[in-house]
Amino acid sequence: MIVELGHYALVLAFALTLVQCVLPLWGALSGDSRLMAVAPPISVTLFVLILISFVALTIAYLASDFSVLNVVQNSHSAKPLLYKFTGVWGNHEGSMLLWVLILVFFGALVGLFGGNLPQDLKAATLAVQSWVTGGFILFLLATSNPFARVPNPPLEGADLNPILQDIGLAIHPPLLYVGYVGFSITFSFAVAALILGRTDAAWARWVRPWTLLAWCFLTLGIAMGSYWAYYELGWGGWWFWDPVENASFMPWLAGTALLHSAIVMEKREALKVWTVLLAIFTFSLSLLGTFLVRSGVLTSVHAFATDPARGVFILGLLCFFIGGSLALYAWRAPMLKQGGLFAPISREGGLVLNNLFLTAACTAVFVGTLYPLALDAVTGEKISVGEPFFNLTFGPLMIPLLMAIPFGPILSWKRGDLLAACQRLYAAFGLALVFTLFTFWLWGMEKVLAPLGVGLAVWVMAGAVSEIVTRVKFFEIGPKRAFSRLVGLPGSAWGTALAHFGVGVTVLGIVTASAFQEERIETMRPGDTVEVDGYSVTFDGAVPRQGPNFTEEVGHFTVRQGGAFVTNMEPSKRVYTARQMPTTEAGIHTFGFSQLYLSLGESRGDGAVDVRVYFKPLITLIWIGCVIMSIGAVFSMADRRLRIGAPKPAAKRKSAQPAPAE
Repeated sequence: MIVELGHYALVLAFALTLVQCVLPLWGALSGDSRLMAVAPPISVTLFVLILISFVALTIAYLASDFSVLNVVQNSHSAKPLLYKFTGVWGNHEGSMLLWVLILVFFGALVGLFGGNLPQDLKAATLAVQSWVTGGFILFLLATSNPFARVPNPPLEGADLNPILQDIGLAIHPPLLYVGYVGFSITFSFAVAALILGRTDAAWARWVRPWTLLAWCFLTLGIAMGSYWAYYELGWGGWWFWDPVENASFMPWLAGTALLHSAIVMEKREALKVWTVLLAIFTFSLSLLGTFLVRSGVLTSVHAFATDPARGVFILGLLCFFIGGSLALYAWRAPMLKQGGLFAPISREGGLVLNNLFLTAACTAVFVGTLYPLALDAVTGEKISVGEPFFNLTFGPLMIPLLMAIPFGPILSWKRGDLLAACQRLYAAFGLALVFTLFTFWLWGMEKVLAPLGVGLAVWVMAGAVSEIVTRVKFFEIGPKRAFSRLVGLPGSAWGTALAHFGVGVTVLGIVTASAFQEERIETMRPGDTVEVDGYSVTFDGAVPRQGPNFTEEVGHFTVRQGGAFVTNMEPSKRVYTARQMPTTEAGIHTFGFSQLYLSLGESRGDGAVDVRVYFKPLITLIWIGCVIMSIGAVFSMADRRLRIGAPKPAAKRKSAQPAPAE
């Protein structure tokens, strides 16, 4: 009965999206406030219905209801309770239901908390959001019904993919989906603005909080996915340029460009055409990622589905939403008026430069990801585009961007003074130079580019600190008054500085972990010892162990430094009973910001086993930097100015005042 209730709620939600697709938009175009008022309550009702549907599927998983096909294919009665719960979205159908739940959640947020929005824009935005929601609900009902029944229920299920039986499944997909789907609201705002013909500074201010929210969660989702793959797959890497990894990275790059472009539009009413186009492209890239993961065109550990019929349906949605929005954009773009002019050396100029490099980098990732697929489809030739291509295309685009980051917030609006900005960054440049020379002294000329990368990372971090020091005039008005100004800084100022500082932290982790890591691959017998970066790792032997739904061979290692005991580590190889699939569980020990990483390979007999031993200096900074970036986004969202309409320029306010009576 509960399963049928969930299915019925899904069908009813689809019917409501058809109502919301038409009535609020009709009201917005005709000026009928009664029709526009329909949108908020429907958006909340849609969220309640999809939540009921999601809870029904969750109950089926927790109860191991093997009369439901989705539960049969992805669960097992012996599976731990946590993985029964996370298994709800550890498959194609359940993950798409989670996707739709987040879609309607964002719609409900706009309906409930969009009181400062003009009624027509709010109604049109919710109508466009319902188009997207209705398309994906129809996709679920037509090709991916999570509530399909089994005529003759088996006694036991097939179990969840062993790789997904990890705490990472509880964190990574929800974070990533909030990021992916969050950009649907910016897309809906853009399409609604094009329909109504109202793109102005106020629109940019209304869009920014939603963009920040989506960007924040997408940053955390990508970081969590990177760390999950790092410790779960036993390969020792944190990024592989896998097509599905790239599918989440492309909207992140476009979303970052959108954030900066929206600032220019809000402050100067410039870049209107470009900002609206970025809002469309960012969500379009999210849809493209959904197509890549679920169409069967990719073979990846991240891929959910391989059914071509589903791929064709998603491709149809892709063409409808992207093609329709771009056609609307082409129709409306000539009517959009550009804002004020600005000098190339200005904060606007810096943000435009930021957009150029970010979109070029996104294009490089796009080409590297899709070119092999296009070539295979057209000629049948199979090629692989991997790390060398991306290092030669993406890397060089990031270097000038990182060099320019500290200048942007320090330059003035409209016309900046580059010499004055350089003077304010003397200390940052000096600190970066010191760290560069120190790294050269420490490592010599063996790795020439790595010290430059360290210096670049320090330059970005020190530049972020210089931005705050410059804003509070620390060396001009004294510490006491500067502290008072520091406390009074708007949230967006703190957010910008923290986000830029986080970028520097991540770059430092990438450079040091990539350039200075040590790796040893050995066949070890009990009693053997491997030396890595001053640590002695001794293999004490391997023992079998029984888990709730798996068996594993656990290796025991003792780590010493200078003869003194440091820690014990226990990497393992698991085999899950139901699917007979092996997985690798890495052993990781953290020293400050660095890590010692052990991974077991094949057993060789006589107790011998292949072992990978890595020492990865400062690798945790990669993910710590992402967290700092996300905290910066939270500070920016907390800025009260984003909760009110954009102020009108003085000239416009003056002209809007009534003329004095004669």
